[in-house]
Amino acid sequence: MSATGTKEDDAKPSIQTVVHGSANLPRVRVDTYNAELRDASGQSFLGDRASNRAFVEILEDWRERVRRGSDGGDPLGAHRPSDDISREELDRVVQMAEEDPEAAGLVQSAIEDFAQEMAGVVRRILRLPEWQGTKRIALGGGFLGSRVGHMAIGRVGVLLKASGEPVQLSPVSRRPDDAALCGAVQLAPPETLRQWDAILAVDIGGTNMRVGLVALEQEAAADLSRARVLATERWCHAQDKPGREQAIERLVAMLSRLVSKAKEEGLRLAPFIGVGCPGVIRADGTIERGGQNLPGGDWENSAFHLPSCLTAALPKIDNQKPAIVMHNDAVVQGLSEAPNMRTVERWGVLTIGTGLGNARFTNKPA
Repeated sequence: MSATGTKEDDAKPSIQTVVHGSANLPRVRVDTYNAELRDASGQSFLGDRASNRAFVEILEDWRERVRRGSDGGDPLGAHRPSDDISREELDRVVQMAEEDPEAAGLVQSAIEDFAQEMAGVVRRILRLPEWQGTKRIALGGGFLGSRVGHMAIGRVGVLLKASGEPVQLSPVSRRPDDAALCGAVQLAPPETLRQWDAILAVDIGGTNMRVGLVALEQEAAADLSRARVLATERWCHAQDKPGREQAIERLVAMLSRLVSKAKEEGLRLAPFIGVGCPGVIRADGTIERGGQNLPGGDWENSAFHLPSCLTAALPKIDNQKPAIVMHNDAVVQGLSEAPNMRTVERWGVLTIGTGLGNARFTNKPA
């Protein structure tokens, strides 16, 4: 009998899911995630040196040095904070190096310093016992959504190879935003999704929230490797600075609109939502630690349970309340690459965003 006790609900097949934050997923074992390496002083995390914020600070440092050495001159604009310079602008500067070689050189200097810092962080991560034997690392996150990001990662790969690290780096094969949503399809056993066309996915970050309607495309690929985002909504909560309850209300509204869109498109929407969220996720769906950058604070309170909040507020899907599975956001983004990693046994993911997300996986036998 279902929770509602109705025959209609009893007739509906339920989605079988793994527990929240599980190490045992349908295609992989999650060996570790959310490694928090500290520097020699023990006061700060090494991952903070390989984040979006770190790159901005490195760029600002180079600009300040140039200004000091040229009586205030700055090829990127003396009165513009580095925070206000978009990745698209930096990409154009690099692309048009022949027109302004000094500006391009300044950006390249920031790329080099960032790459050196990140290469050092990767080396430390690879020394962790849980990361031993890692053959390939997929790199994702918002930083990879730019030419500058790809140049930095390319340089990291060169530095690691030159120092003899036996690991291959490669950007995630999807757009960073899409990868964070498409990975959610790997949280449910594929056989439980066979009768549906799409699922809903959520990516909660320290700056943005994204929700997506993800087509499973099972006729094209039974392993869900062809899953793609059909529609998405994005909210930069860092600008609005909402409270936690306001953030949940906004998230529910975004998801509800996608439920309606799926119905309008005639899609068979699975009663399942995969959620990627920063931090260490307990099996009961609470956040143990790592949620300090989430909107409104207090997401780590043991009395707060995001999956239950969403289940209670969302409309029924296929006449039943949706099953919700939550996992760490780096794990979920890494899962989008799982079908592409079958040729190696042990692999990992690093996501460069508000912080440096990380996860290491071991493939299960096919």
